[in-house]
Amino acid sequence: MITLNADQAAAERKISDWFFNGTRQFFVLTGFAGTGKTALLKHAVKEALKLDDLYSAAFVTPTGKAATVLIKNGVSACTVHRLIYQSQTTEQEIEINGKKIKVERLVFRRRENIDKAIKLIVLDEASMVSDDVLSDIADFGVKVLLCGDNAQLPPVEGFNSFLKNPDHTLTQIVRQQQDNPIICLSQLAREGKPIPFGNYGDKAFVLYGRKFSGAQRERLLKRSDQIICGLNKTRVKINEEMRRYLGLEGLPKHGDKLICTLNNWETFIDGGARFNLVNGIIGTAVHPFYDVNAHMGFIQFKPDFLDELCPEALPFDTGIFEDGEYRYKHGDTFAKFDENGEATGVFTLNRFEYGYCISCHKAQGSEFDNVIVFDESFAFKEDKNRWLYTALTRAKSKLILIR
Repeated sequence: MITLNADQAAAERKISDWFFNGTRQFFVLTGFAGTGKTALLKHAVKEALKLDDLYSAAFVTPTGKAATVLIKNGVSACTVHRLIYQSQTTEQEIEINGKKIKVERLVFRRRENIDKAIKLIVLDEASMVSDDVLSDIADFGVKVLLCGDNAQLPPVEGFNSFLKNPDHTLTQIVRQQQDNPIICLSQLAREGKPIPFGNYGDKAFVLYGRKFSGAQRERLLKRSDQIICGLNKTRVKINEEMRRYLGLEGLPKHGDKLICTLNNWETFIDGGARFNLVNGIIGTAVHPFYDVNAHMGFIQFKPDFLDELCPEALPFDTGIFEDGEYRYKHGDTFAKFDENGEATGVFTLNRFEYGYCISCHKAQGSEFDNVIVFDESFAFKEDKNRWLYTALTRAKSKLILIR
């Protein structure tokens, strides 16, 4: 078990007093990168509150990728969606190609109750969760410990007002991170201070964008686990560049890196039905095949945080890969027919794009070992410091910042 520093110990005392004696439903803990938020949460729940993360404390995150980060740190976790919503099957009659077809659809509604054994909900990465979802969590009447980094970007959809008034903010960098150059650079970004060019040990490098070219550029881009940028035109250009380096062209090929760009709560990406196919899921295309005339594709998909393929082939709109625009409206439904004209299956098209280079918003809530960031924070005006800080803190082991 870890030894808490003074800052963490003070936060734990506040959490304990709130849980046992407080009347407020929410406790808000914030902390900058490197302050040991996850370690504190684990210690406080098990040691100070004497709760079990399998039964009496429910650790949840906004995304499956974020949940696996907690799991790797020895904490049982799931997505907030799985905890508070339940799926129900409803039958609908729709018309496809002039034929009326009855289909079963999954709809998600907030659960009336959660397990009575749960005494505390711990929501990590709370900066990504909107007030609407937090309101749904509050309706269960269980105490909620929110944890997030209010220096990061706000949610893409909705607002998160809770983190603006934290009960405690961790600011002391834990001993293990004090000499980490990635953390040092992220501090400069957060405070809006200049970030000098040069090498920072063997973990962080700040390079001139004008000189980032040729063989060095190709070598470093191909070695990266994730490339992050700010502008859409940059993202498209770098994804095309990466595919050239890898000898790939045309529609997505086997082994192409893809990112889901639209929520599909009806589709699960694992055999245990724990994680849904949601916006921001990154993975690899496996054995894609196409109906070229219909501008549709079908892929087996391996999410980057799982050791298994999606249970079923995923249909997707290929228009974005052909001319830069999706061909079908969100929610368009299609059917497969047999030789007798009978419907054998109904599906809704998913949306994917290449995932070698992604936006900072799409990267939020995830961490990657080796990250390259193209600094386009200038495009985000008053949020430019938040953007750069969020981008830099996606790197776990090695960071290259191109300016």
